[in-house]
Amino acid sequence: MTSLGLPAGPLTVVALGAHPDDIEIGCGGTLLALAARGDVELRTLVLTGTEDRLAEGAAAARAFGAAAPPVFAGLPDARLPEHWGAVKDALHRFRDAVPHPHLVLAPRPDDAHQDHRLLGTMVTTVWRGPLVLHYEIPKWDGDLGRPNVFVPLTDAQVIRKLEILNQEFPSQHGRDWWDDEFFRSILRLRGAEVPTRYAEAFFAAKATLSLAG
Repeated sequence: MTSLGLPAGPLTVVALGAHPDDIEIGCGGTLLALAARGDVELRTLVLTGTEDRLAEGAAAARAFGAAAPPVFAGLPDARLPEHWGAVKDALHRFRDAVPHPHLVLAPRPDDAHQDHRLLGTMVTTVWRGPLVLHYEIPKWDGDLGRPNVFVPLTDAQVIRKLEILNQEFPSQHGRDWWDDEFFRSILRLRGAEVPTRYAEAFFAAKATLSLAG
């Protein structure tokens, strides 16, 4: 296994979600690890959500280190494929407002949920220069794959991720899958593949290796 790192110095990171809790579930630990660097500007875009859920997403973004409130596109939940053009426009507006990020985080293009899948597919048609990492969202569909990029997490980062999820997304507490064991299990599984104790996993379709001195 080869270890690669992001460049030294200030970084701009873009995180994209179809729903208000996608980013936090898929890559919240990675955002906490990036925030620990102290030189990262995190900007986020969320495509759907009711008023209450958007308030949750804004609070969560702050807790995970976002430099500004999320941009909310106001599109209908579970109907994004029907609004292909509006999704594309929202992504281009966001790209123009946050130029030249070093890292883009987004759902997988083969995710079983139609909203995640559409967003994941469109991302690489909008951002062609930076490293794009596609995060995974465990769920009922059982669509987990074989990731090829891993971010090790400390015990403290895992604990903090779970704290923020539970604190900032009370509307989701009634779901039968929403509990610490569920979230921790995928982190432990991916950690075993690194190997470390905990990790978040991503899929990278294309990466550039710079050999310049």
